[in-house]
Amino acid sequence: MAQEKVTVVATLKAKPGMEDTVRGAVEAVIGPTRAEPGCINYDLHQSNDNPSVFMLYENWTSKQDLDEHLAMPYLKDLIAKAEDMLAEPVDIALFTMISQPAG
Repeated sequence: MAQEKVTVVATLKAKPGMEDTVRGAVEAVIGPTRAEPGCINYDLHQSNDNPSVFMLYENWTSKQDLDEHLAMPYLKDLIAKAEDMLAEPVDIALFTMISQPAG
């Protein structure tokens, strides 16, 4: 059976006054993450309604590639800093595309 692509939606909520810190910390891992094998996209978004809420939208060629990403030293470092920057634990949801891609 072929490995299925996996989509990740991760929601982060910064502590009051930590919005710029969270943004900078996540932006610092975007370049290295996008260079990883298996990374299709890794995009950071900020809520229009609540600037303390950020969302990462990620697509990976396989769950194995995602697992390898989660073991990267720069991501482990970001996770270690999360408690100081975030108001609540990161909400991570995994999805599998069931529609046919556009095009």
